[in-house]
Amino acid sequence: MITIAKNIERLSDRLLRIERQYERGAACVKLLAVSKRHPAESIIAANKAGIEDFGENYLQEALDKIQRLSSIRVNWHFIGPIQSNKTKAIAENFQWVHSIDRLKIAQRLSDQREPSGPKLNVCVQIKLSDETNKSGLELVAAEALCDAVEVLPNLQLRGLMAIPAAEPDFESQRLAFRALAQEYSRLKPRYAQFDTLSMGMSNDFEAAIAEGSTLIRIGTGIFGPRS
Repeated sequence: MITIAKNIERLSDRLLRIERQYERGAACVKLLAVSKRHPAESIIAANKAGIEDFGENYLQEALDKIQRLSSIRVNWHFIGPIQSNKTKAIAENFQWVHSIDRLKIAQRLSDQREPSGPKLNVCVQIKLSDETNKSGLELVAAEALCDAVEVLPNLQLRGLMAIPAAEPDFESQRLAFRALAQEYSRLKPRYAQFDTLSMGMSNDFEAAIAEGSTLIRIGTGIFGPRS
């Protein structure tokens, strides 16, 4: 039986090979384990194998896990679409949010984040395709939203995120990521801690790394198929 620890070991080895192949620095790509629809026991197993960052899409499911796993040291990333009535719980319980796509949500998260604690790390989500089921704003609007988020007192703007449409081959995947990578490079000098390009999942992360990703979001490759 393939274990979560073995999956992580194999994935980590592959990451190092890909980083070398595309002349990226060793261990320059962070691994975010997408734990949605996986039980708390799987998160514990991944944490014991060295994973500290976990991504969740569904708020109530995530809150249940956060409460149950309060004794282990992990960083919780909210990576799903955000409704206005969910911002308070997200602001209070997560360390990262990857799915900021409108100023109203960013303002609510900042207003509802405890000022005495650390700032909430956020990424602006970009929509790279015409898929109606994908969240995000147009690439041309990224700079304006980043400028607005940067000055909110309880948020820390960290970068950009995208989930492109599935592409059939490696070169098509690279091309899909390239526009976002170019915009990230253009914006990076503008913001103090702009260091995260969140792109790449289980089926396309090599192409994402080739184009400059600094964080990949892996679910199936770590935990196996969801229940």
